[in-house]
Amino acid sequence: MIYLKSDAEIELMKISGQVLGKAHAEVAKRIRPGVTTKELDRVAEEYIRDNGGIPSFKGFNNFPAALCISVNETVVHGFPSKYELKEGDIISIDCGVKLNGYHSDSAYTYPIGDISQEVRDLLIRTKQSLYCGIEKATEGNRIGDIGYAVQSHVEKFGYSVVRELVGHGVGKSLHEGPEVPNYGKRGQGVKLKEGMVLAIEPMVNLGKKSIVQERDGWTIRTVDRKPSAHFEHSVAVRKGQAEILTTFQYIEEVTANTSLMIEVNEVTIA
Repeated sequence: MIYLKSDAEIELMKISGQVLGKAHAEVAKRIRPGVTTKELDRVAEEYIRDNGGIPSFKGFNNFPAALCISVNETVVHGFPSKYELKEGDIISIDCGVKLNGYHSDSAYTYPIGDISQEVRDLLIRTKQSLYCGIEKATEGNRIGDIGYAVQSHVEKFGYSVVRELVGHGVGKSLHEGPEVPNYGKRGQGVKLKEGMVLAIEPMVNLGKKSIVQERDGWTIRTVDRKPSAHFEHSVAVRKGQAEILTTFQYIEEVTANTSLMIEVNEVTIA
C-alpha cells in the first residue's frame, strides 16, 4: 500500500531522521582499521535507544542487528560480526530509526584509509546518483524518472545497477509501497504525489550487476566480488522540489578533512 503523509507526519519523520543522522555520525567517529563491525552496531543501537528511538532493523524479519554492515563486495544486508576493518576496505552502514511511530532509513558508504582512486570514484559517483534520483522525486513525475536518473548517471562511468534490490516507501512501516528501482524509463511507473515518502537508495557495483545471496539468508554480495557502494536518504515528494528527511550533515561534520570524507561536486542531471 502507498500511504500519503500529512505535513505533521512528515515533521515527525524529520525528527526521526535527525536522530538517525546523529547515530550515523556516532558510528562514523569509530570507523577505523582494527574496529569490529559488531562494535559499530553496539554504538548505533545504544545511541538510538538513549535518544528515545527503536532500531528499525533489529528484529525486522528476524534480522539480528541495528545496522546492516556491508564490507567491500557485500552490497547490502551484511551482519555485524567480529570482522575487524582493515586499511583499504569500504564499508556501507545502513540504519533505520523508529521514533514517534515513524521510521526513517538511510545509508552511507565509507572508505577505510587509502583506497584506490577507482573505488573512491565509485563511492563519489554513487553518492552523486542519489541526488540525481532525489531531484526527480517531485509531484507529477513517475517512479521511472527516479530510476532513470540514477541509472543514467552511473552507467556512463561503466558501473552497473543492482536490479533485484530496490528502494521503497517508508512511514509507519519500514517498508511500504511503492518500490523504487534504481533503473527505469522516464515517464513510466507509479505517478508521484505530494505526501509520498520514499527511501531512495542507489546500490551500484564496480563490476557486473549480478548478485548472490549467502547461506545466512540475508547477506548479498556481487557475483564477481568487485566492490559495491550504497547511499540512501528518506525523501518526501513535494511540488517543485523534494524534501530530504534524513541527513548526512552530522556524518560530514565528523568526516571533514579525513580519509572518510566522500565529497560530491555539483552534478549535471539529464
